[in-house]
Amino acid sequence: MALRRTLGVTDLTLLVIGNVIGSGIFIVPASVLTQTGGSVTAASLVWLVGGVLSLLGALSYGELASMDRGSGGLYGFIRDGFGRFPAFLYGWTLFFVIAAGSIATLAVAAANYMGQFTELGALTKKVIAVGLIGIMCIINVRGTRGSASVQNVATGIKVGAILLMSIILFAMGDGGASLPPPATPMVGAGTVALSGIGLAMISVLWAYEGWQYVTFADAESVDPQRSLPRAIALGTAALVVIYLVANFAYLAALGPERVAASERVAGEAMAAVLGPRAGQLIALAIIISMYSAAHATVITAPRVYYAMANDGVFFKRLAEVSPRFGTPAVAIVASCAWAMVLAVSGTFEQLLTYVVFVGWIFYALGAAAVIALRISRPDAKRPFKVPGYPVTPILFVVAAAAIVGNTIYSQPGRAAVGIGMVLLGAPAYALWRRQRGSTAP
Repeated sequence: MALRRTLGVTDLTLLVIGNVIGSGIFIVPASVLTQTGGSVTAASLVWLVGGVLSLLGALSYGELASMDRGSGGLYGFIRDGFGRFPAFLYGWTLFFVIAAGSIATLAVAAANYMGQFTELGALTKKVIAVGLIGIMCIINVRGTRGSASVQNVATGIKVGAILLMSIILFAMGDGGASLPPPATPMVGAGTVALSGIGLAMISVLWAYEGWQYVTFADAESVDPQRSLPRAIALGTAALVVIYLVANFAYLAALGPERVAASERVAGEAMAAVLGPRAGQLIALAIIISMYSAAHATVITAPRVYYAMANDGVFFKRLAEVSPRFGTPAVAIVASCAWAMVLAVSGTFEQLLTYVVFVGWIFYALGAAAVIALRISRPDAKRPFKVPGYPVTPILFVVAAAAIVGNTIYSQPGRAAVGIGMVLLGAPAYALWRRQRGSTAP
């Protein structure tokens, strides 16, 4: 039984935005400004260039999505461009660490932020996190159309809250003139070092990460050859605007020095113009934002496991489609159940710390697949072709390689453990191939 095509351009665009905006924009601007020596111009350019690089990746994936026929998005791109083994390793890592770990992280963080409204014990927070994941699971099992509607509302509230916050900060902020200087002066203020720019760019690219997930839902997209490229480009472009507006709003309220010194820049900016109670408004916005990001992952990631199972390289039952709801129900339940285990055990932080950077290796392979498929399938139909080929995908591959290279250089031990954990999938792949009797690479 095939999945039902119910997602239009609006759904897919909001899915892109919802998957990317978690808690980063409420926190990361401070570290970016610090890394650029307090230079507003340099920090703004980093956010802009990071957004443009992400857009280059989005356009590259748009071409692949226009060729694809519902095979799990990025998983299918890597498989078609470079073979089943690297594609399997991506799906394996996505299931056991990246997606489940992200869902667990966001759910636990949302529960922690609820502690700003009432006192919550450690066990209560875990129960709330598991409950949130359970709610997402039920919503998604019961239908893609319903889950997309919930996602649209949550993303709309999230974006609306950021824009409303920005309007308030622009209207009432005085650039920090009425505030005392930060207790700790910024180290290296006024000095823009190339190394600092590099670190800031990596932070920004992390903040933009997540737009790739919408490609997983290609099998449920209406006219995916047209809607997916459009949604990926529109969503990523909208993110650039939202992030720049929020950054300038923080500066309007606090000024560069206080933004750079802030640990929770959004909360401090709102408190500066509306008083200390405004921090709870930001906490509520962050809770909704993190729920939306986690829910978007629950919508998208199980479609990869469904595609892998159909390819015979993952648990067979994950290919089952609910006859009543038309969703990959078993894949959704399995994904959420594993996320619950990680949330309760608390191991998600360690797993993500070691492995999440490896995702960028696969993102680079996805963009490189544009070139590989132009060579191996020159006559394939491409309703959308990436502009600026081959420079566009190459620039994104270079950006992704910079993130991976920086991690290997600065944290070689952690990088080695992360790569080793990914390669643990190799024996599992060999086992599934043997059971399937496949000789394909």
